[in-house]
Amino acid sequence: MIDTPRIRIEALTAQIRALGVEPGAVLLVHTSFSHVGPVEGGPQGLIGALRAAIGAVGTLVMPSMSYDDDHAFDARMTPCPEMGVVADTFWRMPDVLRSDSPHAFAALGPLATHITRAHPLDVPHGLDSPVGRVYELNGQILLLGTGHGSSTTIHLAEAIAGVRYRRPKFVTITDGDTPVRFSYDEIDHCCDKFELVDQWLEEKGLQRRGRVGHGMARLVRARDVVDVVSARLRMDETVFLHEPGVDIECDEARASIARFSQPLE
Repeated sequence: MIDTPRIRIEALTAQIRALGVEPGAVLLVHTSFSHVGPVEGGPQGLIGALRAAIGAVGTLVMPSMSYDDDHAFDARMTPCPEMGVVADTFWRMPDVLRSDSPHAFAALGPLATHITRAHPLDVPHGLDSPVGRVYELNGQILLLGTGHGSSTTIHLAEAIAGVRYRRPKFVTITDGDTPVRFSYDEIDHCCDKFELVDQWLEEKGLQRRGRVGHGMARLVRARDVVDVVSARLRMDETVFLHEPGVDIECDEARASIARFSQPLE
């Protein structure tokens, strides 16, 4: 059996830069390490390559949210395994800041404090959120070994477009030392059809592809994602929802439109 070679950190950095990641960038990264590795130094090695690519004046951002809704979120302790091993490694590293929310993001760099400051629970991915701040800072989005199905910025586009579908959600937070259940309605569905965004961006020449490590990577600007997706949603509000009867989450979202009937702007 032939072992897959480990890609050196210097080679990873060169690949990331060749893709178009800019020194000094605000870079939001979604990663499936199993598709990118093995790399020298494991997840920390990949994080090191990303930091080297953006340099000391760049800000690296990763999702750090917890799907454990039954236990109170603690930014100092709660893991985020659903976000992948790279993201779950990143928030634990020295000097990395993590927002104090079950919908947390983590960041390292000059703009980390701004990006991870408090954000509302009931609109987790609106303009007043880490992904919203990356968008307003003209940040780049790097998808490493994964597609747009992992891109939280598409939820931002849904919020900006004013989609009317919601699903009931809850998270557990602390009030003093007491765990409290917070219920709300969130823009949500199965997200399988987020992969449509790949074609929409390609048609407009707004996405770059290349190999990073052993996986395929995509690089886009957050503003381009929001512009393209919100335009599609204004033409067809339900473009990301499966037809009735295919998926229960999409069925719930579709049924909610009559209840959340504020007009699209």
